[in-house]
Amino acid sequence: MINIDSRSSKPIYEQIIERIKENIIKGILKPGDKLPSVRELASAITINPNTISKAYNELERMKAIEVIRGKGTFVSENFKPVINEEKLMTIKEHMKEIIIEAHYIGVNKDKLIDILNEIYSEF
Repeated sequence: MINIDSRSSKPIYEQIIERIKENIIKGILKPGDKLPSVRELASAITINPNTISKAYNELERMKAIEVIRGKGTFVSENFKPVINEEKLMTIKEHMKEIIIEAHYIGVNKDKLIDILNEIYSEF
């Protein structure tokens, strides 16, 4: 379910958040699905439970998941995306970096759009 790259410069809790969000977008996790408990997931991927808890707390803050006391953690059934201007600016900055790198390896705008469409269709 979740693969962590221990060599990545990205913090582990952020990788967990990304993988869970990706699994939701791809339909691997559906609204109402129960997520493993903090301890179960920590044991399965051999990560400190505090790291899992931090990721779950952030996902709950985003309203992507919800914790029901005594029952567990579930994919939110009422999630409604809301544009976050700060996050949008971060995405634009990342896209700018990608465009610059693409230019320097000879990838033109049309090819870049094809790549974006290819990746988008995976979701």
